Amino acid sequence: MGDWDKFFAVPLDTLPFLLLVLMIAFTVHEFSHAFFAWKFGDPTAKMLGRVSLNPAKHLDVLGTLLFVIAGFGWAKPVPVNRDNFKNPRLMGIIVSAAGPISNLLLAFVSMLVFHLCAKFGWLDFNAADRVQLALKIFFHYLIMYNILLFLFNLIPLPPLDGYRILEDLAPRSMRLKLMKFEQWSVFIFLLIVFLPPLRRVTLDPLFELIQPIYMLFSRAAYFLIGV
Repeated sequence: MGDWDKFFAVPLDTLPFLLLVLMIAFTVHEFSHAFFAWKFGDPTAKMLGRVSLNPAKHLDVLGTLLFVIAGFGWAKPVPVNRDNFKNPRLMGIIVSAAGPISNLLLAFVSMLVFHLCAKFGWLDFNAADRVQLALKIFFHYLIMYNILLFLFNLIPLPPLDGYRILEDLAPRSMRLKLMKFEQWSVFIFLLIVFLPPLRRVTLDPLFELIQPIYMLFSRAAYFLIGV
C-alpha cells in the first residue's frame, strides 16, 4: 500500500466498477454535508437541491475522471453558510466531518453486507464465475475507496474537510493566520498530490492505514455476523 501509483492502477475491465463506486461514494459524502447543514438551520444546500441522493446533483464529471486517472478528484462542493448555524463553530465542525465519516460508515456497512452475502451463500469467496467475480470486485472497491476518501478528506489542507475542521477548532488568532496561508496552501496541496517525492513522504504514510482499517472492518464483520 506504500506505492500510491500501484494502488490506483485500475485494469480497464474493472473501470466500470470503480466509476460506480466513486459515484456512490461522492454522492453519499456530499449528501451528508448538505443534510447536516440543512438540519442545523442553513437552507442553502437544500434550496440548490443538494439534500439528495441523486448522483447528478453532486458529481463533477471532470473531477471523477481525474480521480480515476490521477488518483485525485472532486465532486461539486456543497455551499454552506455558517452564519445560519446557532453555534457556527461546533456545527461547522460536524458538517465538515459528516462527509468523511459517511464514507467510513459506508465502508463498514459494505463490509457487513459483503460478509452477510457470504454467510447466506449468495457470494462464494472462492468462486470464479463472472457474476461472483464482479460482486467481489465491486465490494472490494466500495470498501477500499470509501476508506481512502475518509482518510484523504481529513488532510488539513484546503479545499479538504480536514482543513475546515482545523479552521473551526482553531482560536481566532490562528484562524486569521490560516486565512492568510490559505491561498498558498492550495498550491502546496497540489504539489503534494502530483509530485511523487512529496507524495511518498506526506501521503503514503496516511494511505498505509487503508489496509489495517480494511482488515479491522473485516474482523468486526466476522464477529458481528458470526461467519
